[in-house]
Amino acid sequence: MPSEYPYLIDQYQRMHTSLRVSVTDACNIRCRYCMPEKVHGFLPRDRLLDFESIARVVSVLGRAGIEKVRLTGGEPLMRPDLPRLVGMLSRIVSIRQLAMTTNGMMLAESIDALVASGLTHVNISLDTLREKGFQQISRRDGLEQVLSGIAAAVRSPLQVRLNALVLRGINLEDVIPLVRFAREQGVVIRFIEFMPLDADRAWSESQVVSGEELRGIVEQEFGELRPVVSADLSQPSRDFQFPDGKGGIGFIDPVSQPFCRDCNRLRLTADGKFRNCLFGRQEWDVRGPVMRGASDAEIHRIAMDCVHAKFASHGISDRGFSPPERAMYQIGG
Repeated sequence: MPSEYPYLIDQYQRMHTSLRVSVTDACNIRCRYCMPEKVHGFLPRDRLLDFESIARVVSVLGRAGIEKVRLTGGEPLMRPDLPRLVGMLSRIVSIRQLAMTTNGMMLAESIDALVASGLTHVNISLDTLREKGFQQISRRDGLEQVLSGIAAAVRSPLQVRLNALVLRGINLEDVIPLVRFAREQGVVIRFIEFMPLDADRAWSESQVVSGEELRGIVEQEFGELRPVVSADLSQPSRDFQFPDGKGGIGFIDPVSQPFCRDCNRLRLTADGKFRNCLFGRQEWDVRGPVMRGASDAEIHRIAMDCVHAKFASHGISDRGFSPPERAMYQIGG
């Protein structure tokens, strides 16, 4: 589709076609790789970008090449009336994929409305199948709610993926059970390396279980995995098939094998700031200009300024690297 505005291309010739929209920083669990155990207040409602403004920003960026939108948080289903936003975004003609990442705890009760509103994909976090392990990681109860959400998603027409994050010493033992569960459900599971984005600043490389190590563990149980060649170079996951062709598995390795070279993602925080990288330290305010009546061209210019300032890589391995001031839940996963 021809672009009404210049494409969002950075100085390294990466064209941005994917937008991650955080709708809230609030969450109903406290995963140790993302949030502090105690949160002293989430963003008040009047600080959140309202649905009309989100839809307007997405519409403008859609006319500059954005094709995929993923709703994130916090937990996106903590945002009241979320299906209404999904419906608004699904009516933007340039958007061909509308996805959501969720912890699944509120999904069963919301799935019908989300599907009816136009959601196409859902990624559900599942780090363990043990209640004790779930409590240790999330610092809350709720595994059965997550499993109910997964069951509802699998029954729906949505494309479903499971996301798992493995912490050494906490849930490495869960890898094989998680893979078996995903295969039984007929869905792809993807393992994501632990990144230095936790609110407690407790990240250490010693806790990171690399994708290569996880792949070795999986292959010992299921046999040699067959690589799946993706036509989309910006896809962060290295995907594989099992020898028996049942199900699929992927590894997202931002620490051990960064995929920055082909990154096509732009981010919009819940309080209306553009970010060009999870690990970036700079933000571009779009909420203020929108509230003051900015034109579509001005919104596009702010996005272009953000994209043009993007670095070649996130720099996790660089000497002197320090994580951003905001934690994952405040940026949007």
